[in-house]
Amino acid sequence: QVQLVESGGGLVQAGGSLRLSCTASGSIFSINAMGWYRQEAPGKQRELVAVITSGGSTNYADSVKGRFTISRDNAKNTVALQMNSLKPEDTAVYYCNAGDSGPPFDYWGQGTQVTVSS
Repeated sequence: QVQLVESGGGLVQAGGSLRLSCTASGSIFSINAMGWYRQEAPGKQRELVAVITSGGSTNYADSVKGRFTISRDNAKNTVALQMNSLKPEDTAVYYCNAGDSGPPFDYWGQGTQVTVSS
């Protein structure tokens, strides 16, 4: 099993920045890729935001390209999401996601709320 713990959510004005972090523990040998999903409201589908492999390859949703940057520290088993130029439509619960095959991958964090005010 893998445990994922997120931090860094909060309230920010439009145009501002936030940085999310996620730390993995447990059976980390089973992790190839790590990424972030977001969910605007309960019952709505989770949207892939960004993913990064152990080799550093990245992929982003079109809606965040040029504004968000995903990074990873394999030695510390962490993944971060730097979010700049935030928009109200970025408001969502952001979930860390990690595992071997996917996305989505097998393991999820508990989620962290990001709210962008206009």
